[in-house]
Amino acid sequence: MKKVLFLCCIICMVGVSVWAEDVRLIFGSWRNDDIDMMGRVLDVYAKAHPGVVVDFQPTADTEYDAQLMSGLQTGTGPDIIYLRSFSSGRAVYDGGFLHVLNNDIPNLPNFPPAAVKAWSTEDGQIYGVPIFGVTHGVYYHKEIFEKYGLKEPETWDEFLTLCQTLKDNGVNVFAQGTMDEWTLYEVVFSGLGANFYGGEKSRRALIAGEMKLTDEPFIKAFEAIDQLQPFLPQGYEALDYVSMQQMFAAGQAAMFIGGSWEIGVFGGLGVADLGWFAPPVPKKGDKLSYCFHVDAGVGMNKNSKHFPETLEFIKWTATPEFSQLMMNEVPGFFAYLPGDYTLTNELAKKMLAAAQGADITIRTTWEKLSDKEPGGNFLINEALIKMLTDEFTPQQAAEHVQKGLETWYAPFQK
Repeated sequence: MKKVLFLCCIICMVGVSVWAEDVRLIFGSWRNDDIDMMGRVLDVYAKAHPGVVVDFQPTADTEYDAQLMSGLQTGTGPDIIYLRSFSSGRAVYDGGFLHVLNNDIPNLPNFPPAAVKAWSTEDGQIYGVPIFGVTHGVYYHKEIFEKYGLKEPETWDEFLTLCQTLKDNGVNVFAQGTMDEWTLYEVVFSGLGANFYGGEKSRRALIAGEMKLTDEPFIKAFEAIDQLQPFLPQGYEALDYVSMQQMFAAGQAAMFIGGSWEIGVFGGLGVADLGWFAPPVPKKGDKLSYCFHVDAGVGMNKNSKHFPETLEFIKWTATPEFSQLMMNEVPGFFAYLPGDYTLTNELAKKMLAAAQGADITIRTTWEKLSDKEPGGNFLINEALIKMLTDEFTPQQAAEHVQKGLETWYAPFQK
């Protein structure tokens, strides 16, 4: 009997050794489009960390924030968390769900302070590693431009003339719609409008209460976006984000105002003749105000059941190896960690080159002005939809945003 029991114990011990499961870390994100590309990044990590599996599980962008908070509140949230910059990411930290990283990430001091600021508190508690920023501009089909003898515009007048030429030839100019309103503010207004409202200097003045949305530079930005309305496709009011991308990818429109993250999207949809240009400036010789937004940080669920393994992965996201992999496997995402990197994607190179010598800014009301409700992001979304459906004039659109912010933002109440 003793021999049988001893043998059973050995079998049990061997069984544990042979069939022990890998540690599985859940990686939450709003980037559904990146599943295959992130898979290649995570494969590299897996090879160097046997026994640890990082499972990338994104949800729809519009549902991410609510699902993340719900999961964290019920103890089912991810171990590794994509964090939006400023107030959205801060809400996760304020909820008590994030591990403070100051003493755990050796490379944090090497990141630009402006990037770290987007994922830290006023007293210096850092809760997210700034992993990438994104840019905004205009994609186009080279084949369509060549057919009508068009070249990339440098100025706004050249841009409008190009649009009119396409329209006169029966071509859908833009694959843009207003159904998913976030694209209007985050991409169209923040990307193309920055040249008109004065870029980073005006954004900072707005936060300080030294400028208002109803000041002339911001009115000009709304007016510029309104000038694009005649070039939107028929039925644009019902065109959602995915349909916009598909319309452009299918060659049913000449241009798409988009973000750098869409390089991979259009590549996956088989667009072979993809071109890109930076937001046109008001007049020749003007300095480009370039929206290079602090888009995503990575945070750690402090209640992770696999704390050491999760922290080890978070440390990896603050290394040049991760930054290089991200920029090449997920083109259009640009690392904040300084390093000697090589970009393989030509459009990504062009987008990064546009930043050289430009006035670098971020999305207009992302910092501070969206900390409470009604937030600036929501208000501009609402104003742009109403402007592009002729319910508001540009002046009224600006007034709508300003009045909403004045209900709670102290610098506007002086």
